Amino acid sequence: MKVNLSENALRVLQRRYLKKDSKGQVIESPEELFKRVAQAIAGVEKLYGRSITEIKRLEDDFFNLMASLEFMPNTPTLINARRKLGQLSACFVVPIDDSMESIFDAVKACAIIHRTGGGTGMSFSRLRPKDSIVKTTGGLASGPVSFMKVFDAATHAVRQGGVRRGANMGVLNINHPDILEFITCKDKNNEITNFNISVAITEDFMNKFSKSEDYELINPNTKRVTGTLNTVEVFDLIVKQAHKNGEPGVMFIDRMNEFNPTPTLGRYESTNPCGEQVLLPFESCNLGSINLVRMLKKTNLGYEVDWRRLRRTVHLAVHFLDNVIDANKFPLPQIEKATKLTRKIGLGIMGWASLLIRLKIPYNSQEAIELADELMSFILEEAKEKSRRLAKLKGVFPAYKVSIWKRQNTPLRNATLTTIAPTGTISIIAGPTSSGIEPLFAVSYYRNVMDNDKLVEVEPMFEQIAKEKGFYSRELMERIAESGSIQHIAEIPADVKRLFVTAHDIAPEWHIRMQAAFQRYTNNAVSKTINFPHEATIEDVRKAYLLAYELGCKGITVYRDRSRDEQVLNIGSKTEQGVAATKESSRVELGKIVPQPRPEVIKGTTTKVATGCGNLYITINSDDEGRPFEVFTQMGKAGGCAASQLEAIGRLVSLAFRSGIEVKSIIEQLRNIRCPSPSWEKGVRIFSCADALARVIEKRLVNSQAMSASSVQAPAHGVSNIVGVCPDCGGALRHEEGCIKCYACGFTKC
Repeated sequence: MKVNLSENALRVLQRRYLKKDSKGQVIESPEELFKRVAQAIAGVEKLYGRSITEIKRLEDDFFNLMASLEFMPNTPTLINARRKLGQLSACFVVPIDDSMESIFDAVKACAIIHRTGGGTGMSFSRLRPKDSIVKTTGGLASGPVSFMKVFDAATHAVRQGGVRRGANMGVLNINHPDILEFITCKDKNNEITNFNISVAITEDFMNKFSKSEDYELINPNTKRVTGTLNTVEVFDLIVKQAHKNGEPGVMFIDRMNEFNPTPTLGRYESTNPCGEQVLLPFESCNLGSINLVRMLKKTNLGYEVDWRRLRRTVHLAVHFLDNVIDANKFPLPQIEKATKLTRKIGLGIMGWASLLIRLKIPYNSQEAIELADELMSFILEEAKEKSRRLAKLKGVFPAYKVSIWKRQNTPLRNATLTTIAPTGTISIIAGPTSSGIEPLFAVSYYRNVMDNDKLVEVEPMFEQIAKEKGFYSRELMERIAESGSIQHIAEIPADVKRLFVTAHDIAPEWHIRMQAAFQRYTNNAVSKTINFPHEATIEDVRKAYLLAYELGCKGITVYRDRSRDEQVLNIGSKTEQGVAATKESSRVELGKIVPQPRPEVIKGTTTKVATGCGNLYITINSDDEGRPFEVFTQMGKAGGCAASQLEAIGRLVSLAFRSGIEVKSIIEQLRNIRCPSPSWEKGVRIFSCADALARVIEKRLVNSQAMSASSVQAPAHGVSNIVGVCPDCGGALRHEEGCIKCYACGFTKC
């Protein structure tokens, strides 16, 4: 089967997934990648006495499953299968006990896991509180938050498998004496940057909260009560911080343990970095997602779900993920032991919003909630059926006898089967398709291509419907790309607006109801971002947290648009044509351009920009007709190399102005030039002094706001959750599914 990939999918694969030689040149095709993975995963059937013919048949099935883009395993499996590293799992939980040895053993374990491409979750709830007496030394304990910073520094030093940055989840129980410090530990966005944090909230806390009562703080080392706090005040602090910058999230830890299939092996304390995979200490889990766009069939009336195809895909995917456990090279022996004891897998979905659009069902509708129930219950039941069949062939998971499945007389190969995980990069590979169960992030948006040309990318079904209904135009697609949303555009029919809703067109209540619908049929948990507009109040966030608890969610993560200091401007990407140079602006002699002479007096403006090297003052002067004529730059630091280079840049830009060079061309030459000391200026990433100059020229001379430095450009009206600049390609980083990700190059960080 030939692999039919989008241009963006090919770019992501070439940058991050395909094999490269010692010179960094790609030496593997997408077909060869999927073949490599299929061979590695099917090959473990030899352990169970399968014939060569049977193995080859299964290998072909696995290859076709991925090559058809019907299913995609998690990133470590795609990268590491049948390669030296061989680590195939995405999610790990590392325990931390209250001793220096345990803490730094955990630091080492996390570093090893991050190096192989996995993410780690840790509960710091067992550590004694800050300023407790340490009997062995007579000193004072530094507390959980202090040690989180140690883990954060270690993570920063390790790049995940050369592909992703390290990611952690830090959890603290609501009863810990240091809970207030933990809740506010990410008050500043430049601290503990390699962690998502969540508060583990108990049923006891929520019961007391409903009565506005106090609750007890307990020292985990002595088990003694150290004080009390008011539940309402603590909950309000959590909500206030989440409103401010999206953290902490919350996990309803007792509810998670209610669904623990092997409670005799231990209690859940933490999850992986995005909160969707609940694991016991040292367990790992491999994830994969079904592309729902491929689970449709065309009829005379439109599209409908192809349940037969979905059943076959679920069965193959469960078989694939179970085999990953045997093919895996685990980073630590205790992880291998714990993982094989329960054989947990996490089968999820992507393309939910894309499927709803094709079925003509609005995301924020009761019909969509009911379909989520029907579809996810079908996937769970079919996953169980396949796990039963595998148990007959290969045996139940070793801890089956002490599991809830034994009590229910349900022999399974896997203790858990379903997870709704972030599909950041794999949804790009399988695209065009939407991420996980998230709504569309934009109906139309700009993408930078070669030489800063911009390509308008449109949701395929929207373009099709626009043409069918007769309102399509290139100009309209560009207008939509300015904001990503169509709700404010008068000429688009109401029924189309109702169907093509983006994340910020949808009320938070519908986000939560959708998460809850999928959670009902998900063994583990659901990764989902509850989006809020910038103007949302603290009370709005508070209601969302309570609704998530009421509807049975296992946790919740919120993000209020533009709530992080490091967010780039959510502005339009299309630049109006620069001030056109007329023929009169320069003279031609013997085929050469001769710059205009300088008048005695001209007027201009001076703009101050904070750069990584200091404050830069940029003066732009224009002639009597308003055409740009010259630029002067001055930095607070006199003399030196920087000053001389700035003077040279100013002279050359002035020469270009006086010679009639198009302003847009000058901007494009200077924009995004990088130096070792980038900075932020009013929410915009400034890469260098040259980049600052480009932005000031654009702001002063082109009738539009400064552009964000993005490959997938940031829409104008705050609908795209842009939270920063991609460190790899300069693209816009979006907050989605509890992670940040770049649609341009596939960079993700959770």
